[in-house]
Amino acid sequence: MTIRPLLIMFSVFAMPMGLCAGDDTDDGKLRIICFGAHPDDAEYKSGGTGALWAQQGHHVKLVSVTNGDIGHWQMSGGELAKRRTAESAEVARRLGVTSQVLDIHDGELLPTLENRRTIVRLIREWNADIVIAHRPWDYHPDHRYVGVLVQDAAFMVTVPFFCPDVPPLKKNPVFLYSSDRFQKPYPFEPDIAVAVDDVLELKIDALLALESQTFEGGALGSAEKAAAAPPASQPELRKAWLRERWQRRQSSEAKKHRSALIRWYGEQNAAQVKYAEAFEICEYGRQPSEAEIRELFPFFPAP
Repeated sequence: MTIRPLLIMFSVFAMPMGLCAGDDTDDGKLRIICFGAHPDDAEYKSGGTGALWAQQGHHVKLVSVTNGDIGHWQMSGGELAKRRTAESAEVARRLGVTSQVLDIHDGELLPTLENRRTIVRLIREWNADIVIAHRPWDYHPDHRYVGVLVQDAAFMVTVPFFCPDVPPLKKNPVFLYSSDRFQKPYPFEPDIAVAVDDVLELKIDALLALESQTFEGGALGSAEKAAAAPPASQPELRKAWLRERWQRRQSSEAKKHRSALIRWYGEQNAAQVKYAEAFEICEYGRQPSEAEIRELFPFFPAP
């Protein structure tokens, strides 16, 4: 049996150091933290919306709760974890946001008290207004347990004597789920849909950095699948290949969640939206009014 050594800690910041956790919390800008299970999940699910926030000067952090060290068909362990951490950091740099990868083995995440404390501390240190994560119903156990851990943090972030080493938040953030296709115990409900047409090309440029996943196939890839993707020596062909896939994916989101787009953009504007990301409001955490949602998503047009 191969024993994968525990890595020390990956914490990569892709913004100027002045925007590290806990800094600039009173600058009047929103603070958003997005949790994904692996070094690609938050980027895939929230990268476009994150870029829209960042373009308005708001602070966005993408956190991978595991280090992705078995997320490849050909390599694993510390070498892969370092590679995927660097890929995630480059995506964040291109989007204009911050990234961090936690040192928990891929495929081994559990909803433990220790991990709950870690999530609570991260949300507090970021002084989050919005927290985004997977729903706790998903094909992958790491995805499910990220959802559980973030749900478990939704109340505890305001409790003074839980993790008393980090000051509690003065107000509970709004907790959101990113979209998925799973139907049981209930399907994803799109409370909020965001048009990402203006940043789709930026998102695609950023996702080009996830080479181990986008072009090599990740955990379920193969030599044949990797060979079928355009080579790195043909960057324009490679970008077109990836663009076709993400246009199809984000246009599917726009079509499925057109009613939510109409709610936030109006019928005429929503009809023009080609690409979208969508979110569901978690029943735990702060329950925002429509006016508060518009403040939290300041790129929505005036009603």
